[in-house]
Amino acid sequence: MSRTDLLDREVGRALSALSATAKQGLGDAALAELVVIRASQLNHCAFCLDMHLAIAREHGVSEQQLDLLAAWEEAEGVFDERERAALALTEAVTVLTEGFVPDDVYATAAKYFDEGRLAHLVGLIVAINNWNRVMVARRIPPGGHRP
Repeated sequence: MSRTDLLDREVGRALSALSATAKQGLGDAALAELVVIRASQLNHCAFCLDMHLAIAREHGVSEQQLDLLAAWEEAEGVFDERERAALALTEAVTVLTEGFVPDDVYATAAKYFDEGRLAHLVGLIVAINNWNRVMVARRIPPGGHRP
């Protein structure tokens, strides 16, 4: 399979547009990267992890945050309350084990994000979950991305 056969160009454009719009509307590049990395960890997407860890470093996300992201709930003092609310929402939307996002998780996120930014945060979580599923399903290996 050639590299160009790994992802349909139109699907890639649509997902890229959703991702870019959501990130821009969220207005916090570092937080956006924490969110997409956490979802990618949960979804075991090596391609997205490889790409977004590099982008996160470019946006100044600390190595400590990147190192402890998988255990963010236990990493007191490493993530602020706004980041923690976004990460909890990321997990709830990504892993819908109960069939819905718990009201308390959504309400906590709503304390830290106005209606527009919360909509963009949810959009970003949906976008990265789409990317993760496409990349994992198509067996896209890490590397080769162009930011």
